[in-house]
Amino acid sequence: MDSVDPDGSGPQEALPPPPPVLPPDVVPVKLEEPAKKKPARLPMARRGMGSKGQKIQLLTNHFKVNVTNMEGQFYHYSVALLYEDGRPVEAKGVGRKVLDKVQQTYSSELSGKEFAYDGEKSLFTIGQLPLNKHEFTVVLEEVTSSRNNGNVSPDAGGSPNDTDRKRMRRPYNSKTFIVQINFAAKIPMQAIASALKGVETESSQEALRVLDIILRQHAAKQGCLLVRQSFFHNDPKNFVELGNGVLGCRGFHSSFRTTQGGLSLNIDVSTTMIIQPGPVIDFLINNQGARDPFSLDWAKAKRVLKNLRVKVSPTNQEYKITGLSDQNCKDQLFQLKQKGDAEPLEITVYDYFVNHRNIELRYSGDLPCINVGKPKRPTYIPLELCTLVSLQRYTKALTSFQRSSLVEKSRQKPQERMAVLAHSLKTSRYDEEPLLRACGLSISNGFTQVEGRVLPAPKLKVGNGDDLFARNGRWNFNNKKLVQPCKIERWALVNFNARSDMRRLVNDLMRCAEAKGIAIEDPHAVIEEDRQMSRAPPIVRVEKMFEEIQSKLPGAPKFLLCVLPERKNCAVYGPWKRKNLAEFGIVTQCMAPQKMNDQYLTNLLLKINAKLGGLNSLLSVEHSPSIPVVSKAPTMILGMDVSHGSPGQSDIPSIAAVVSSRHWPLISRYRASVRTQSPKVEMIDSLYKRVSDTEDDGIMREALLDFYVSSGKRKPEQIIIFRDGVSESQFNQVLNIELDQIIEACKFLDEKWNPKFVVIVAQKNHHTKFFQPNGPDNVPPGTIIDNKVGHPKNYDFYLCAHAGMIVSIIA
Repeated sequence: MDSVDPDGSGPQEALPPPPPVLPPDVVPVKLEEPAKKKPARLPMARRGMGSKGQKIQLLTNHFKVNVTNMEGQFYHYSVALLYEDGRPVEAKGVGRKVLDKVQQTYSSELSGKEFAYDGEKSLFTIGQLPLNKHEFTVVLEEVTSSRNNGNVSPDAGGSPNDTDRKRMRRPYNSKTFIVQINFAAKIPMQAIASALKGVETESSQEALRVLDIILRQHAAKQGCLLVRQSFFHNDPKNFVELGNGVLGCRGFHSSFRTTQGGLSLNIDVSTTMIIQPGPVIDFLINNQGARDPFSLDWAKAKRVLKNLRVKVSPTNQEYKITGLSDQNCKDQLFQLKQKGDAEPLEITVYDYFVNHRNIELRYSGDLPCINVGKPKRPTYIPLELCTLVSLQRYTKALTSFQRSSLVEKSRQKPQERMAVLAHSLKTSRYDEEPLLRACGLSISNGFTQVEGRVLPAPKLKVGNGDDLFARNGRWNFNNKKLVQPCKIERWALVNFNARSDMRRLVNDLMRCAEAKGIAIEDPHAVIEEDRQMSRAPPIVRVEKMFEEIQSKLPGAPKFLLCVLPERKNCAVYGPWKRKNLAEFGIVTQCMAPQKMNDQYLTNLLLKINAKLGGLNSLLSVEHSPSIPVVSKAPTMILGMDVSHGSPGQSDIPSIAAVVSSRHWPLISRYRASVRTQSPKVEMIDSLYKRVSDTEDDGIMREALLDFYVSSGKRKPEQIIIFRDGVSESQFNQVLNIELDQIIEACKFLDEKWNPKFVVIVAQKNHHTKFFQPNGPDNVPPGTIIDNKVGHPKNYDFYLCAHAGMIVSIIA
């Protein structure tokens, strides 16, 4: 560009910019171009349908959804709830009540629109609200006391506090809320149609989420307990006792799914755990297994009651428990304000309720009171006036006894389950839901028909080249020898159960082992627990037993067989396994004390043989070897999963475990690697752990080197990964985070090495179930379904791999 000369003589050539002034010791650095972002790996698209197997007609718990309005829009609004003074509302469960009040009070300002509220910070409408920003003020009023006399407690049956007189004049406890509703986004319903064609976007996921939120709100208005997409009615017919004051509550799961056959509503039975409703004292006695209220452990009671909700008689007002009184009801003092300017009267909680309120107390006088106030401003209520509200979730881990009780009591035969699901759909009355009607959705009441295929069971090879055939998904090793039996040597028998006959057990075990081809020595010792130790804590019992083992054996044993003290809910099991495996590296097998028959001992020996490095059986195609793809090139098979601490154990590390095949072309021999990682983290972070230029401390390096050594110095050219325990939303992380780590581990060993990979995600906790239309039995083992209810695009299928057990789905 030309510039103009200041003397007006016309344009002149622009001067070049001055050179940059750099210190003499600085060398300019060439800027590197930013690295190109790798394209994300996506799940594989379906290549076609399978054809092998005998065809079978089935029904499934998907109900077809017809959609007539794909042209509309969902409008997403963000919701902020504030108290009158501007503080945000953090209490859970308030939002629905407040938004219901907004809809009742300001219907005309909202143009009479219905909305779907998620209970937290999002609200959805079909079509737009009049304004992009709305602010409403609502008052929630709750009756807290009756007005029949001047001595009524201010806190609905609680002990009075400093604001006694002020509250006595006001029969209603009202709170004012400010509700701010701001436009956030538009979500086209057309996105659902795109998802049904296999084009999934953020909009399609959001649109389906809106439909699921409508179902949740519909259930909430019926008074259900909501657990994700599962709903539980307050009906005692749905409750089953599990012990210790915990009930199983049966309900149903309901969610919209995009499938090959179109949009469907998936309905399944579901179970969650709740606290036993009713008098608090009954719950505590049941929870602790106590004889009566006077033998309760009150420190334990305080922990278990905290944050539970109670209704207080006679006013029926609801409160949250914050703690217990330090002293019993007859001794716990508080200041009762008097009329006028009279001095406060110091009386006991018992005296106040019996003499001032004329309420009879039968047994609460000698027990602590429930505190429903704040720690520094308590409100005490006698125990017998408090009743636990129904449908309060129990989120702690179940004991093994409770879990087995849950499975036992929630079993349903296939036809029973179908009847329950049909009834659930009918009583849900989704056709009356105005928002679903506005979307143009109508739901069929018939189970979707699908075609399955029953694949033949794989044939096994056992010892002496014999064949072993499956019958109804089960294999029986009776009268069969093992392919590669181990040798059981330097072993001992440990008995925690005084009633078990050890001599008979040893004789029967050795006889069964020889029948399987297992060479078994006589045990070095049979170590019986001292009967006086049977009531000691589990850890003490285990420590004492190890002292006995060390005193009676010449050195560390290779194997210990342990007879547990009881079959179910055995507290010794955990400490025993930890002591053997973590501290000493001793292979151990536990067994139930009652079972001593040959079938049980045979199954026990199958586990022992595998643990000691033997091989029980082979697939016939593996023996040939003639496994498609796998037998043609060195192939490693991985199984990967992460297990987390029980509910309520947020500080316990998660455990990542990987098993890897070895001895190719076999696929029946595996090794295991285990690592701890941050709590509740599902992605495995230790597959590749580079610690220096020459050192990788990851799981994959161990697996790859072991494969190389055990497979005739061959590197795997193909790696098949079975990944358990991840949801659909985590598929991309498995493909782009975990798989990247595995590839890096391979490259770290050899930069030029490029094995092929396939990742197969196994999901057990889905809610799709299959039924035989004209039979009382489960679908046969080997049934595979890849049509109508699969993903519209992704290469997925349902497989019933073994004989179906009748179990419950836990929400």
